Amino acid sequence: MARTITVGLDGSPESRAAAEWAAREAALRQVPVRLLHVWQPVPEPMAQAPLLGAETHQHWSERIPREAAEGLRLRHPGVEVTTEQRAGAPAEVLLEAARDAELLVLGSRALSGLTGFLIGSVGQSVVARAEVPVVLVRAGEQAADEHVKDPTGIPSAATGFRPVVLGLDTDSPDETVITFAFEEARRREATLTVVTGWNLPPYYVYSLAAGVDPREDIIREQAAALTEALRPWREKYPDVEVTEQSRLGSPANHLVDAAHEASLVVVGRRIRRSPFGMHIGAVAHAVMHHATTPVAVIAHD
Repeated sequence: MARTITVGLDGSPESRAAAEWAAREAALRQVPVRLLHVWQPVPEPMAQAPLLGAETHQHWSERIPREAAEGLRLRHPGVEVTTEQRAGAPAEVLLEAARDAELLVLGSRALSGLTGFLIGSVGQSVVARAEVPVVLVRAGEQAADEHVKDPTGIPSAATGFRPVVLGLDTDSPDETVITFAFEEARRREATLTVVTGWNLPPYYVYSLAAGVDPREDIIREQAAALTEALRPWREKYPDVEVTEQSRLGSPANHLVDAAHEASLVVVGRRIRRSPFGMHIGAVAHAVMHHATTPVAVIAHD
């Protein structure tokens, strides 16, 4: 796999925010950024229209990656930026390009603070099928948003990073997802906050009926399971500060809440090869649509 971060670029505010995030990430990883613009040829009747000839449309398409690259080079002089254009269906082209990338970055558009973010059909298709990590960045995302505020309470990109948040299923912790989160926290010299949510088991109701409340025991068991799942990675990454949050309730809700104070949220997506299509998973889907910070979706077996 080439050590390159690929960005799906279409000229929209969300894709420009994705490109900026990718450049910052590239500086942390010391890898190049590739801006990929998927060009869909104009149908012949439209190409012959006086206001939108094929030459004009192609000229406009070429401007998008060229101008974006020029801006990134000015703002991130230490990052190598290349551009590429390909013709075809955006989702298919992005998936093909992702096979040669270390990371794929896409934009997501904010709807409102209550209803979350719009992940278009292209983005959802790519996330559901890509086997490399995909990071979704909302429109308007700024570098300062990922850092703690300065001593006067003003947003600043010169301060330390906010925590990286990892959503972890203690019943089936995946090495790929956990390693990705620890590496991101290490690069940022940030705290790693690991969040797991769980529900009371069916026997809880019967225990109450018998006059026994096992809630405290269950809480301790769940917390211990989280600690045990993280033990190998704490030993492997002794410089990464880790905080653990084992909470009763919806994992997605807890992750969305934690995202408010995070620089990045990391969730897993199990690869399911099925004739009935690809699926993202309920927790990843909810976090993608409602987290207010960049979200990394990591495919795993």
